[in-house]
Amino acid sequence: METRRQERSRHIISLLLENDIGSLARVICMFRRRNFRIESLAVGESEDPAVARMTIVLQGDEAMVRQVVLQVRKMVDVLQATAVDKDEAVSRELVLIKVSARPQERTELFQIAEAFRAKVIDVSVDSLVLEATGTRDKVQALLTLAGSMGVREVSRTGLVAMGRGSDVLRPALDEPASAAGEAAPAAGD
Repeated sequence: METRRQERSRHIISLLLENDIGSLARVICMFRRRNFRIESLAVGESEDPAVARMTIVLQGDEAMVRQVVLQVRKMVDVLQATAVDKDEAVSRELVLIKVSARPQERTELFQIAEAFRAKVIDVSVDSLVLEATGTRDKVQALLTLAGSMGVREVSRTGLVAMGRGSDVLRPALDEPASAAGEAAPAAGD
């Protein structure tokens, strides 16, 4: 049972794609057609406004992840794609949490926010909105504690990640994949 759990672990795929209308939809459709289940997806402009960076989290085994990366690399809109080693990456998630908060409960909520280095970004008569960033586990722990106060609404970004150190993900057109800190696909892949 433990072996199966390890085989179907969480994986991070990072890719760069053209920041054009329809590019995101085409990538997502490829996942749907091949029955790959996306657990989280975050996408936005990269350092180059013409290029979007997408971080996809999915569960599966190593063979499935290799297949996903190879399939995504074949797409015209995709400039670069790689599986990110979780141990060699920095990753964070952002969460906004609207919590019921009568005046007598606010002190406890402020203490919870402080413990998680969360910010109170909105206060109304009967609620607070907290903003927090951190690992998936930290965000989940904050949600659990805030849940005891009465969570009204949650908005999460999904995971964003990038490799540690000097290696960077660059469009394949600008630089060979091997120079970006990644092995080129083997012949016949």
